[in-house]
Amino acid sequence: MAITRDDVLKALSTVTVDRGGTKLPGSGRLSQVVIDAGGRVMFSISVDPSEAERFEPIRREAEGRVLALPGVSSVLASLTSERPNAPAPAAPRQSGAAPVPPRQGNALPGVRHIVAVASGKGGVGKSTTACNLALALRAQGLKVGLLDADIYGPSVPKLLGLSGKPRVIEGRTLEPMEAYGLKAMSIGFLIEPESAMIWRGPMVQSAITQMLRDVAWGDLDVLVVDMPPGTGDAQLTMAQATPLSGAVIVSTPQDLALIDARRGVTMFRKVSVPILGVIENMATFICPKCGHASDIFGHGGARQEAQRLEVPFLGEIPLTMAIRETSDAGRPVVATDPDGPQAKIYRGIAEKLWSNLNGAPAGRAAPKIVIE
Repeated sequence: MAITRDDVLKALSTVTVDRGGTKLPGSGRLSQVVIDAGGRVMFSISVDPSEAERFEPIRREAEGRVLALPGVSSVLASLTSERPNAPAPAAPRQSGAAPVPPRQGNALPGVRHIVAVASGKGGVGKSTTACNLALALRAQGLKVGLLDADIYGPSVPKLLGLSGKPRVIEGRTLEPMEAYGLKAMSIGFLIEPESAMIWRGPMVQSAITQMLRDVAWGDLDVLVVDMPPGTGDAQLTMAQATPLSGAVIVSTPQDLALIDARRGVTMFRKVSVPILGVIENMATFICPKCGHASDIFGHGGARQEAQRLEVPFLGEIPLTMAIRETSDAGRPVVATDPDGPQAKIYRGIAEKLWSNLNGAPAGRAAPKIVIE
């Protein structure tokens, strides 16, 4: 028998949220309940950040009550909170400035900084940039994780050459997958490769929250989050429910991409997330035969936009066959050719990013990751 919304609400009516016995459905905290064709149930509970610890047992109880219903295959329940907007910083953060302190809120235990790598539109190479940037931070001797928050189009499994499903450690906690010294998590590890994610906003929000909270990330210096393109539910979930240290905006040089990059900067500023820098991707095409450089998408547009928006510019990444081929093969260029010109560019960008986060270089011995 198919599960219905009324069935879920009836189960949730046995869950109380305060000493007065207020039931969850009548508390005004329960989001819309979403049920997909496979019997997966998604909902969220609205809390103030200061209430998160108290409401975690309530969330688990609500999840368990719904999971016990006939016809329910899985439950995604999350705690969400609205954070008031604050004005954007008056001046940009530049390399060597005071460190960015870890943001307050529901922090991930053991994770020092969470950095969102975002773009205003798709097709600008954001996922490839996020993956190689994470590896470049790892090459500085840092402990780094990579979260694929693109629910509709996960790319991290392909970029890192990973397959299979993560191991369940205990209860609902997942052990992250590992490749090239990175800890990684993606919805792509949990679904079939050709599955279409026909999910509404609350389901996307719950999935992202669970990949953040229910994964044993351990001690990390940086968790790099590969955001989906745009300025929708996923971005707001990350910005409002996660203590982001800041965001990196990836754009190609042409005007059409820069228009959307501006929207990305504006969105993060409105939710009080610092912009750590802008990266110009596909800045120049390098011919693999003759080495001639062609500005097929223009050149310098992202640098100029960063100056106009008064945010740091982190660097330019060329459009080369090497980056494309290694990404498609699941052998990222920073890991497989650490002494090559492309890896050097990513490492330079990573050094600027880490400096913007902490005001100084990583200060550790930098091991080389060499893949035979």
